[in-house]
Amino acid sequence: MTSTPSNPSPLWQPDRERIDRARITRFQAWAAQHHGAPADGGYAALHRWSVDELDTFWKAVTEFFDVRFATPPARVLGDRSMPGARWFPGATLNYAEHALRAAETRADEPALLYVDETHEPRPVSWSALRRQVGSLAAELRTLGVRPGDRVSGYLPNVPQAVVALLATAAVGGVWTSCAPDFGARSVLDRFQQVEPVVLFAVDGYRYGGKEHDRRDTVAELRRDLPTLRAVVHVPLLGTEAPEGTLDWAALTSSDTEPVFEQVPFDHPLWVLYSSGTTGLPKAIVQSQGGILVEHLKQLGLHCDLGPEDRFFWYTSTGWMMWNFLVSGLLTGTTIVLYDGSPGYPDTGAQWRIAERTGATLYGTSAAYVMACRKADVHPARDFDLSRVQCVATTGSPLPPDGFRWLHDEVREDLWIASVSGGTDVCSCFAGAVPTLPVHIGELQAPGLGTDLQSWDPAGKPLTDEVGELVVANPMPSMPIRFWNDPDGSRYHDSYFDTYPGVWRHGDWITLTSRGSVVIHGRSDSTLNRQGVRMGSADIYEAVERLPEIRESLVIGVEQPDGGYWMPLFVHLAPGAVLDEALLGRIRHTIREQLSPRHVPDEVIEVPGVPHTLTGKRIEVPVKRLLQGTPLDKAVNPGSVDDLDLLRFYEELARKRT
Repeated sequence: MTSTPSNPSPLWQPDRERIDRARITRFQAWAAQHHGAPADGGYAALHRWSVDELDTFWKAVTEFFDVRFATPPARVLGDRSMPGARWFPGATLNYAEHALRAAETRADEPALLYVDETHEPRPVSWSALRRQVGSLAAELRTLGVRPGDRVSGYLPNVPQAVVALLATAAVGGVWTSCAPDFGARSVLDRFQQVEPVVLFAVDGYRYGGKEHDRRDTVAELRRDLPTLRAVVHVPLLGTEAPEGTLDWAALTSSDTEPVFEQVPFDHPLWVLYSSGTTGLPKAIVQSQGGILVEHLKQLGLHCDLGPEDRFFWYTSTGWMMWNFLVSGLLTGTTIVLYDGSPGYPDTGAQWRIAERTGATLYGTSAAYVMACRKADVHPARDFDLSRVQCVATTGSPLPPDGFRWLHDEVREDLWIASVSGGTDVCSCFAGAVPTLPVHIGELQAPGLGTDLQSWDPAGKPLTDEVGELVVANPMPSMPIRFWNDPDGSRYHDSYFDTYPGVWRHGDWITLTSRGSVVIHGRSDSTLNRQGVRMGSADIYEAVERLPEIRESLVIGVEQPDGGYWMPLFVHLAPGAVLDEALLGRIRHTIREQLSPRHVPDEVIEVPGVPHTLTGKRIEVPVKRLLQGTPLDKAVNPGSVDDLDLLRFYEELARKRT
């Protein structure tokens, strides 16, 4: 399936002044002087050099950002093989030390701006953050937490979560977190794998104007996590600490200078989890050093963040974007923590928070942008967004209409960064570049040091054609391992079984001849009509332009008789009716905007579209249900936002047999 670039003129182009002041421009000039990087040729030349001279590039990143090695590395890359690449062997450092560095020069300025559903920002200064981390790290050591021990958080996106993560990293512990809207089973599916010794837990949280008491869930976690040596009560709703727990305030009240354990570069920093829709979530381990250098590159160069910036990304502690947001501290940036509903008290809530916090980079989901468009939100008319330089989106591909809406409704001179990466690397493979133009429907370019390619089934690179997203060289933030995967087989099978020695991510992409990237959705739920592969994202983008369609789900089901059934499920907007007129418009839209082969066999109205706990549409488990797999075998119940919705699809499959 070809996918040639169709937008010859860019939607946005940075002016000369913006290009000149971008950190990536300074980095290129500095790396040219000190490390032989190309001085000319712009981003394309710098990217080529960063991939061809991988060792030199990453050495340059550590020098440019003044990474403090307690013990210097013997070399940059010990073993280049994937999986198993060894970065900066012999080096020791500490992630939390770098995250708190700005306290040395900007003690009274805000490190954190905390916002709840009142939308009133509350600052936490760099000195206060450093002091709390110091106090908590000392208490963790008193509790017997040693390097390598796991520390868990059942916490919303609040300052206490940032303090707990940094204190854990300071002592060399391994952090892991879940959001408090996760039920007990979902949390246990994750935490039981890593056996934490400490649990930080809230008594509840506020969402959509309501209080949600979680004390019963916390009691269940305490009962079913036998490795816990201590539970710390974080009284977000103001309740008393339960018997046998420690009180947050008591652990963070002393004026203690933090002591940073200097750990090996590849020492575990945190455990993230895959969505786990078809089994136990994969427990993905990333390293202190790997995350440090990858995030300095991604946030400092690609997102162009520095001490003068304010970085707001709507996220929860159960999603890798929260970890990415916290890493904004590495560049001395003030980070904005929002704890609450993305659309409370109205759909425009996130824009109000961007205004009130003075966010310069505001990140959200593509789904939120499209929801604002459908709800007729007018950000620039209703809010002062003059400080917002960049709006970034992830979670799913931003449709072309999303680009146009941001351009028209926020500002014509707006850098729109659609980015794509994964929990697996806690970073982006492609996306933001402050010095490049933005074309509608396209990510600007692959990231520095990332040999991103599109491959056909035989492993041949493609240009202007849809192929598998692969990364042909190691990245520092790739997992050092999965937890409880002693021989590495599960890790290997997840990414390296299709193309030996090359990371296959599971997305369809196009690398265009002008160097930009188009994401077409997951390749493991690929639609294949008459031998033509297509991504589900293309269909969602077309269908959801129709005002009657709130959300959609398309599945391609191989039939036992060799046939192929492709239903489109539609969740209608209030008041809409799936009559012949709407059916006709759906089919016409797909036929005209995509191709006649994309037209579904059936359009079926559904009560809703199921999602993972991090908001991604669930395609593969629905496909399994439609093929007759029982619900308990098709999906891990703890990974789904609404299990009753899946029962609808299970019943549909039963009726069809």
